[in-house]
Amino acid sequence: MGISTDDLAYFVYRAVDGMIEIIEDLGDELACVRPDLPGANSAYAILTHCLGVITYWGGHAVAGRDVDRDRDAEFRATGTVASLVQASDAAKRQFAADLAAAQPGEPLRRPPLATTWHGRELENQGSALLHILEEVAQHHGHAELTRDMLLSGGAAR
Repeated sequence: MGISTDDLAYFVYRAVDGMIEIIEDLGDELACVRPDLPGANSAYAILTHCLGVITYWGGHAVAGRDVDRDRDAEFRATGTVASLVQASDAAKRQFAADLAAAQPGEPLRRPPLATTWHGRELENQGSALLHILEEVAQHHGHAELTRDMLLSGGAAR
């Protein structure tokens, strides 16, 4: 039994939409604040990173598009809630187009470049799409914890 691209899109968008709700809950004042934990990121940076994952793996590896990505900058990103919501909407529209072109059982259209990926080699477009789901799902959880810490009055930096 295969996973449809519609199913994949549903769960990717569900995670992204959940992170958008978190950013909106935090508002411009807290969205870019990092909890006082070693290595913690702001909810804004977490969602920005997820948009980078979606764009890079969906665009570069699956669709074969040129994608200019600065992964390190994703974790330093700051801005307004409105600008990140707009960026999220654009990334979701592009991902829909990338999914429409996807052939999950076929090899990657372009191999990953300078990636931090650790694990078995991603053998096909389907595995790259599942990696996108993996990333947005785990980071949705990180964003939830970040929100909870910040809204509970936990120390922030």
